[in-house]
Amino acid sequence: MIHTQDKRAIIVTDLGYGDAGKGTIVDFLTCQYNAHTVIRFNGGAQAAHNVVTPDGRWHTFSQFGAGTFVPGVRSYFSRHTLIDPFALQNEAQHLINIGVTDCFNRLYIDRNALVITPYQQVANRLKELARGENRHGSCGMGIGETMSDALKDPDLALRMGDIVGFASHHTRRKLQRIRDAKWTELASFLPMLPSTPEAQAYAAMFTHESPHEITNILSDFEHITRQVHIVDESALHDWLGEPGCAIFEGAQGMLLDQDYGFPPYNTWSNTTFANALDLLHEADYQGDVHKLGVLRTYFTRHGAGCFVTEAPELAPLLPEAHNTNSTYQQHFRVGWFDAVAARYALGVCGGIDSLALTHMDRLTDLPVYQWCDAYSLDGSPYDLVPAPAPVDQAVQALVTRDLFRVTSHYQTVSPQPATVIETLENALNVRVSVTSYGMTARDKRISPFLHNPLHP
Repeated sequence: MIHTQDKRAIIVTDLGYGDAGKGTIVDFLTCQYNAHTVIRFNGGAQAAHNVVTPDGRWHTFSQFGAGTFVPGVRSYFSRHTLIDPFALQNEAQHLINIGVTDCFNRLYIDRNALVITPYQQVANRLKELARGENRHGSCGMGIGETMSDALKDPDLALRMGDIVGFASHHTRRKLQRIRDAKWTELASFLPMLPSTPEAQAYAAMFTHESPHEITNILSDFEHITRQVHIVDESALHDWLGEPGCAIFEGAQGMLLDQDYGFPPYNTWSNTTFANALDLLHEADYQGDVHKLGVLRTYFTRHGAGCFVTEAPELAPLLPEAHNTNSTYQQHFRVGWFDAVAARYALGVCGGIDSLALTHMDRLTDLPVYQWCDAYSLDGSPYDLVPAPAPVDQAVQALVTRDLFRVTSHYQTVSPQPATVIETLENALNVRVSVTSYGMTARDKRISPFLHNPLHP
């Protein structure tokens, strides 16, 4: 019999706008607890979870679980994730090039996971280009288009199980219908497109259809699926029944949540713990569950949207090693720690068991440490309070409007790590369990109350 103390699930979720360091934390926990499986439970190929190994190898995990550098660890994409087969092939090739030659053999994908098609990805990029200065901050990976299509017409959604045996008439018809639907939607956007080679090349995908285009796409998809394991939900049930540790790896951040984020600058993804907890419940999981939130010691945001504590003067002091400006998200932005937004995130997700603080080593680059403890609007205190479910997006959009107008109020303390940890623990009423002082697993520290090895 397996006792519950022999099993542990750690759910890792970003409490900010993303880019807090979930990947490096997942890599560390995978090593620390000898995890057998890393489970992706939301998002898709727009993830950018950077992991650097002690021997200097670096990979940006966008779909594979961030524990993949650790030999023998499985990656599992649940039904809550979206799969980009072409990006998956490219990512696998990079992993193979840097020595992880069995990455596909250790990859398992739920047959009900949505597939992002080239038509949805290109439609996403064309719409974002057409918005110009009013961009939503999309990554341009087709996540929102794919989710929106699946919600509007579930029968139209292409799933991993559909592309096993690509010659199916049913699957071909789905892909053609997706293409036709995207072309119809784009009619109102095309006149607003900039006259750039990039925009015109993307538009040509719809205006100049090749007679073999769909056959070629499905053939490539099927080739990729032959290299991985397509499974049903019973696989996760079996793995979670094993002794040892499973790591649930979230994507994006709580402040970008599809319901509780700030439209239109939010994502089409549930970024809370909910999907992971649902998967555990469905598997009748009986082990220990630890909800771990992740935050930097300062805030960042990649792309457009409200950012109350943004401080451009910090950017030269805190240069980014791996996050850079991109075509669709554009600028990577930096600001002081925002306790108001962090408390809001904690309320949205129902609280955490402990907090991981990353980029502790960057504190030495700061002459002082500032953190925002309050907002005001038109001279009156203003707080962020999670709306009751179901969240009215029209009302949430009014919060977005307010966040562009609020004034942030700061406290100043010494940038010494111990002082910052104590300050943020008190400000958020949480305990810090993991601290990161660098890019590799060796640069992490763990507090005794979380460090309870399953096999002493």
